[in-house]
Amino acid sequence: MKHVRIFDTTLRDGEQAPGFAMKKQEKVAFAKKLEALGVDVIEAGFPIASPQDLESVQEIAESCPNVEVCALARCNEKDIDCAILALKKATRPRIHVFIATSEIHMQHKLKMTHQEVIDRAAAGVRRAKAFTSRVEFSAEDASRTNRDFLVQVLEAVIAAGADVVNIPDTVGYMTPEEYGNLIAYVKNNVKGIEKAIISTHCHDDLGLAVANSLAGVLRGAEQIECTINGIGERAGNAALEEVVMAMKIKNDIYGAQTSIHTPGLVGISQALCEITGYKAPPNKAIVGKNAFAHGSGIHQHGMLSNNQTYEIMDPKDVGFESTEIVLSKHSGKHALIYRLQQLGIDVGAFIDELFVAFKDLADRKKCVYDEDLIVLVKRFNT
Repeated sequence: MKHVRIFDTTLRDGEQAPGFAMKKQEKVAFAKKLEALGVDVIEAGFPIASPQDLESVQEIAESCPNVEVCALARCNEKDIDCAILALKKATRPRIHVFIATSEIHMQHKLKMTHQEVIDRAAAGVRRAKAFTSRVEFSAEDASRTNRDFLVQVLEAVIAAGADVVNIPDTVGYMTPEEYGNLIAYVKNNVKGIEKAIISTHCHDDLGLAVANSLAGVLRGAEQIECTINGIGERAGNAALEEVVMAMKIKNDIYGAQTSIHTPGLVGISQALCEITGYKAPPNKAIVGKNAFAHGSGIHQHGMLSNNQTYEIMDPKDVGFESTEIVLSKHSGKHALIYRLQQLGIDVGAFIDELFVAFKDLADRKKCVYDEDLIVLVKRFNT
C-alpha cells in the first residue's frame, strides 16, 4: 500500500476559525501531541501574522524534532524571510508558500496578471528553497482556477524546486468526482509532476471535505491536509480522524496507509476541545461521544450478540475504552438485563415488572443511569 502523508494544519488553518485562537503554550503542547500521534507534517502557524505566531512556530520548531515543522508564507520576500526566521532551529523544516490562481482572486484581491502570478510563485519557491529542501507550493482557490493556467503555474514552481504541490479546494466548491478529476488532470498534464508530491486541502462548505480528500487519494494524491475535529475557516477542513480511519477501514478501496497511531485519536480530539472550549458534536464521526454508543433496543440486542452487527470499527482502535449501551425509552429488555448483570444485580422472577417500571421512568428521563436502576430494584426487593 502507498503511504499517504498526513499534513496537520490544526495550529494554522484550524486556529483561524473564529473563536479558536490558542495561546503560545497551548499551541506548543498540542504540537507535541500531534508529533506523538504520528503526523508527518505540523503546519505550526503563519509567522508573519503576529509576533506571537512567530514565537509559537519558533518554539514548536525547537520542541518537535521528530516531525516536519512547517510555516506558511505568501509568495513575497517579507513573509518568506519571516518563515525562515521562525524555522531556524527546526530539525526538519518545511516552508509552505502560496498565491491565488483563480480569476476572481487575481482580479479582485491580487490585482495581478497571469504572468505576474507565475513569476511571483516561482520566485517564492526559489527563495524558500535557498533555506530548505522541503518547499510546498499551494495554488490558492485551485478548484476555481482555469486548468491550463493551473498547469502553467505548477510547472513553473516544480521547475523552481517545489517538492510538494497542493491543490486546494479553498472554498469547498467541488464534489468528489470533480475534485478527483482535478487531481488526475494535474497528475496527467503537469510536466515534471513525478518530482513532486500532490497534496489535497479541502474545505467543508458543502460537507464534502473528507470525501473530496479521499477522492484525491484515489486519483494520485499522496498527502492530505487536515485538522483535528475538522476545525478551520468557515465550515472547517477535512477531519484528520475521518480521513485516517476511512483509509484504514477501507484499505481495499484506497490501498493506502498512514503513520497515525489511531488509538490516540479520541485523546487528541478531547485535548483540542479543552484548549479551545468547543466540544465536538456528540454525533461527530470517530471521536464524538455517541460514535460507539447505542440507544435503540434493536441495535442493543444486536450488539450484545455480536459487536459487528452495528459497528465497523473496534472502539479501542480510536481510543474509546469500549462500546456504550445507553439505557433510554428506546432500549429493550435485553439491554436492561445486560446492564443489571454488569452491576451484579440478579432480578430473577420480577424482570417483567421491573421492565415496565423502567420504561415508565425512561419516558420521563432522557437517559436512565445506574443510580436509577438501583432505586428501581430496591423498590421490588422490599
